Amino acid sequence: MNVPRPTSRSVLALLLVLALALSVVPGLAAAETRTGGTVVVGPDETVRGDLDAFAGSIVVRGTVTGNVNAFGGDVFVAEGARVGGDVSAAAGSVRIAGTVDGSVSGAAGDVSVLESGTVGSLDAGAGSVAIYGTVRGDATVGAETLVVGSTGVVAGDLRYDAGEFVNEGTVEGRVVRDRSIAQGPEFEPVGGVGETILDVYGFLVGLVLGAILLLVLPGFSSRVADRAVSDPLRSGGVGLLALVGVPLALVLFAITIIGIPITVVGALLFAVVAWVGTVYGRFAVGEWLTELADVENRWVALLVGFLAVAVGVRLPLVGGLVEIVVFLLGLGALALVTYEAYRGRSGEGTDPVDPADPDAGESAPSA
Repeated sequence: MNVPRPTSRSVLALLLVLALALSVVPGLAAAETRTGGTVVVGPDETVRGDLDAFAGSIVVRGTVTGNVNAFGGDVFVAEGARVGGDVSAAAGSVRIAGTVDGSVSGAAGDVSVLESGTVGSLDAGAGSVAIYGTVRGDATVGAETLVVGSTGVVAGDLRYDAGEFVNEGTVEGRVVRDRSIAQGPEFEPVGGVGETILDVYGFLVGLVLGAILLLVLPGFSSRVADRAVSDPLRSGGVGLLALVGVPLALVLFAITIIGIPITVVGALLFAVVAWVGTVYGRFAVGEWLTELADVENRWVALLVGFLAVAVGVRLPLVGGLVEIVVFLLGLGALALVTYEAYRGRSGEGTDPVDPADPDAGESAPSA
């Protein structure tokens, strides 16, 4: 059977459509990410959407309409400033002198709600936590030292575990010591709801990528799925070889200065290929399941595959194995079919023409 092979035009179309699809995913285009140094939102500045900072500090003197997330740095919301969403920080310190409409979550050295500060709720795991301002909801704190100052107000319940607790303020709800709350940076502010949202987001983005692949490269996608189903051992073996061999080769390139740019680009490309391989692995599972049910529809197969793997990876004991097997099958089948397509285009591996064979002309490559 003649299956159309991917051309440079189709690959370009794939990249363009993929970029467009990711840009319209809700919340992604609205977020602003800055890396390193100190990120300052000026008094007259408004960041519409989320503000994320990696390995840098954030100072908000103006307005952020979404969430503020800092990883590896300090967060300071100045007096008169406003954050419309949540403030989350890992490492460093968190000081709130302005208004945070949502919750403040911190796994940090210290967390402080200053006298002029107002937050919706507080979830903190830190060396020290001080509340001199207002918490409009509940506060859950795990700390070595917890202080509710004379000007501090907690409108809801205060659940805590602290080595030292000083309460000179007002707690309108219950004050409960809960020894199950972790003290210090072991506290995890992201709960099950956040993890579920991330899982659903990843599921939908992967499904969108799968649909794009089926639209742009229908024949190639079918060949990858067929290879994974018909030859799972070889596909899985090649996938494992690629998973081990490519990073090793990139590390060897990185040894030389001239190889560092190649390593960076290669790592990014391999990450994209691995993601596509993961999608193809799910598509292959769907193809196998729909074939068992005598259903021939690639769109149904794509959806069934994603749903089946989403359930499989959550099975106790074997969930991790399901995920790695599906990934290796997809990555290996992708590598095999791509290599075969390359050999076909370059003329490698073509059998020599036998003049005595009356059908030889049909298999001979064109001049």
